Amino acid sequence: MEASKAGQRSSAHSSGASQKPLEGIAGLVQNWRNDIVAGLLVSLIALPLCLAISMASGFPPFGGVITAIVGGMIVGPLCGSQLTIKGPAAGLIAIAVAAVEALGQGDTSTGYRYTLAVIVVASIIQIIFALLKFGRFADFFPASVIHGMLAAIGVIIISKQIHPLLGVKPIAREPISLLLEIPHSLVVMNPKIALVGFTSVIIVIFATSLFGRLARYLPGPLAAVLAGIGFCLYFDFNHAHAYKWYSLDYSVDARYLVDLPTSFISGITLPDFSRIASLISIEYIVLFALIGSLESLLTCKAVDALDPWKRKANMNKHLLALGFGNAVCGLLGGLPMIAEVVRSSANISYGARTRWANAFHGMFLLIFVLALSPIIRLIPSAALAGVLCVVGYRLASPRRFRECKKIGPQHLAVFIITIIATLQTDLLMGVVIGIVAECFLSAALGAPLTPLFVTVPNGDKRADGSYHLILPTACTFGNVIGFKRELARAEQSPVTLDFSRTTFIDHTFMHEVREVERDNGAKLIGIEKLDPITHHRSSLRRASKRKFDLLAVFS
Repeated sequence: MEASKAGQRSSAHSSGASQKPLEGIAGLVQNWRNDIVAGLLVSLIALPLCLAISMASGFPPFGGVITAIVGGMIVGPLCGSQLTIKGPAAGLIAIAVAAVEALGQGDTSTGYRYTLAVIVVASIIQIIFALLKFGRFADFFPASVIHGMLAAIGVIIISKQIHPLLGVKPIAREPISLLLEIPHSLVVMNPKIALVGFTSVIIVIFATSLFGRLARYLPGPLAAVLAGIGFCLYFDFNHAHAYKWYSLDYSVDARYLVDLPTSFISGITLPDFSRIASLISIEYIVLFALIGSLESLLTCKAVDALDPWKRKANMNKHLLALGFGNAVCGLLGGLPMIAEVVRSSANISYGARTRWANAFHGMFLLIFVLALSPIIRLIPSAALAGVLCVVGYRLASPRRFRECKKIGPQHLAVFIITIIATLQTDLLMGVVIGIVAECFLSAALGAPLTPLFVTVPNGDKRADGSYHLILPTACTFGNVIGFKRELARAEQSPVTLDFSRTTFIDHTFMHEVREVERDNGAKLIGIEKLDPITHHRSSLRRASKRKFDLLAVFS
């Protein structure tokens, strides 16, 4: 993943980071030079992504910039995580655009204002989640379902963005129908617009090869946008005109460019709460609150692993700040925000040391919007669509399928089931169906049904000072929360994990075990009697094969 690559790039500055940075104002005074540079460089990545994500979500382009400014300048200093960057993310595009379409019933402007009201109410639910200390429930969801959900989001992004990349307005609205409409859009594409879109894709994919070391300071999305501005000036997109291509007539005009408000104040849109009690609104309130919270918490976990000083985010404080920020965004006309993994990992690789880097990132975006609006209005929407098509591909690339297959056929099966279910229904139902499939396949592969969600028994401290934890019969995703709670009681003591009674360990739980083994040097007892189904370190393990082996079905 992008996050792991960033972790490798950050090793240079982490190796010399022996002293943990201070926090609060003292941290700002101590680290402002590092953080201001990181914030500036991340803002160069964030600006085109904010515009692209907002337009893809059915929001005005300015809505995404509002979100990143609020996420940086307001939420950043209050958040429970040190190095995450807050802003609009591709993972919520599918929910946002569906909400605008469903609530507006064909009227995008009205649907946008209804969706803002939904975001405000969803943010209140996120605050309640934080007060109830629900941050720990990020550990509940099976890894296969999370991977499947993200891949489905990637497919949805591609299905919706390939058409504006080609300069075509599609007829279909659902992801599968949009994918089937791609051949027609290729036939009727606008050549000049498609040239901008395909150039954007090529630049983002091959940025490192094209720019070498300069790519560190000229990220692919920014380079794609600059190239798009060049095309805009060359083809004179600002003035409507017709042209011929192989005897066929086409036209270009300012409709293909980013539309920004004349001032910051005029870009603020107030929510409309008149339909907030409708069933459709309630559905999207739940989706924004659950999926937004889950994605952000998972990103925090990933970024914690990359932090050179191994600081751990306060998940409940993070969720509280996130809810507050989303309420502000909804009231101002912005998209919902989450902690975003690509920008967060870039933040670390650029040498950020404290949460003030996020604040500087928001500050620079505000300066860009105020000072560079005439230039931003020259960005073709096809260039932004190209950036998002690459983001979608990376979420749903064939490599994701190969990685799941290496982990095990059961993992791959749930991954694919979640993708199909999400594309056929929505994100919430896709996740629910994925969890049900995970439980069914675990049971079919030998996991005892009763202890799938039992509490992990209490550990005890031994005379030698070690913390001994006896694991239950079945160790699955449903036991991870209790498992982590018990590990927290060990504090700094050496940990022994006893699997003598265990007959089944799924991939999600096994991944957590490997994390504890790597980070804390935990000793594993009895795990050798459980057979892994593949050579992957975190592969599902079970005591013995059954007469009817479901693995043969998925192999």
